[in-house]
Amino acid sequence: MDPRSRVAPRESSICGATVPGPMPEGSRSSPLRWETASPSHAGLDAERLGRMELALRRGEYRKVTSVLIARKGRLAYESYFDAGGATVRRNTRSATKTVAGMLVGIALDRHLLESVNVPVLEFFPEVGELAHPDPRKGAMTVEDLLTMSSVLECDDSNPFSRGNEERMYLVEDWTRFALDLPVRGFPSWAARPEDSPHGRSFSYCTAGVGLLGGVLAKAAGSPLPKFAARSLFEPLGIRAVTWPLNPLGQAFTGGGLPLSSRELLRLGELYLDGGTWNGKRVVSEGWVRVSTQAHVRVDDETDYGYLWWLRRMRTESGTAAGYFMQGNGGNKVVVLPDHNAVVVITAENFGPLRDKALDDRLLTEHLLPALL
Repeated sequence: MDPRSRVAPRESSICGATVPGPMPEGSRSSPLRWETASPSHAGLDAERLGRMELALRRGEYRKVTSVLIARKGRLAYESYFDAGGATVRRNTRSATKTVAGMLVGIALDRHLLESVNVPVLEFFPEVGELAHPDPRKGAMTVEDLLTMSSVLECDDSNPFSRGNEERMYLVEDWTRFALDLPVRGFPSWAARPEDSPHGRSFSYCTAGVGLLGGVLAKAAGSPLPKFAARSLFEPLGIRAVTWPLNPLGQAFTGGGLPLSSRELLRLGELYLDGGTWNGKRVVSEGWVRVSTQAHVRVDDETDYGYLWWLRRMRTESGTAAGYFMQGNGGNKVVVLPDHNAVVVITAENFGPLRDKALDDRLLTEHLLPALL
C-alpha cells in the first residue's frame, strides 16, 4: 500500500582500516565494523581521491572533518581530518531531520500512524486555543511537515519570518511556538502552491519538523528516544544515542543529533538497500520509495521528498542524481542509487560567512568524478 494513503590528529585509509587518534571524552560511539574494499575493486578512481586528500590538507575545503565512501555495501574510502576519528560523534545539524522522516515511515509500517494525511493538531489537544486560529492550520498534515510546505509562516532563510528557528530557541515551549504561527501569505509576485510543481510551495521550517517529534512520541506511546532506539538505531547496531532536548525536556527532531560518520553511512546504506540492513527489514521499501520521490520544488536543480533533498549534480564527467541528508556546516549523506554508492561528508563550516559552494565543489570536483 502507498504510505501516502495510510491515516589535527588525523586518520586516513583507502581500504577502511583505521587507527583512531585521541578523542574527547563523552563523545564516543561504538565502532561499526564494515566489509572493506580497495578503491579499484569498488570501481573508484584512487588517483582522483588522492588529489582530493591533497586539496583537503591544503585547506581548499575548509573545516571538513571526514569523508567516507561505501560502494556495493563495502567501505572503500575513509579519511578523517580532525582529532576525533572514526568513533567520535559529531553534531550533524539538520541531517537529524531526515532521521525524523525515517521514524515516521516506521510508525506507518507499524500502524502507529494511520496516514501521512493525519492532521497534526489532533496530537496536541493540550495546546488549547491558538494565537492565530485558522481552519487551514487545523487541516495541516504530517505530510505538510515532511515536505516543508505547511501553511505556517515559517522560513529559516528569512530573518524576518516569525517562524525563523532562531526566534523559537528564545522561548520555552517550542510546540506552542510552531502552532501559534500565523498562516503564510502569497503576494502576487510569489507562486502559490496550486501554481507550483507538485502543488506545494517550499519553505524551510525547522519548527515544523520539531513538531514531528511530538507526533511520533504520542503515536508510539513512548518517549521518542526509546522509540527511535528500538525501531531504527539498534537494528543498525547504533547504540546509546543522545538526543538534543528542548527546554521542556522533549527530544528535538529539528537538528543537532550527534552521530559518527560510520553511523551516518549506515543510515544512507539502509535507504540505498531499500530499507533493509544485513537482510533484515527496518523500514518498508514503499516508504523508502515515496520518501525519495519529489513532492515539492526547491529550485531548478533541487526537489524535496519527505525530509530528503533530491538533486541533480553536474560534473566534468557527466550528471549524477542523488538524494541527500543535509545539515548546516557542510554535513551530508549522499545516496547515489545509479552508482550503488553512499558518500558521507562531515564538516564544521558554520556561520554567516560560510561558503556554501564549498560543500558542492567537494562533491562535483572530486567525489562524483571518482565514481563516474
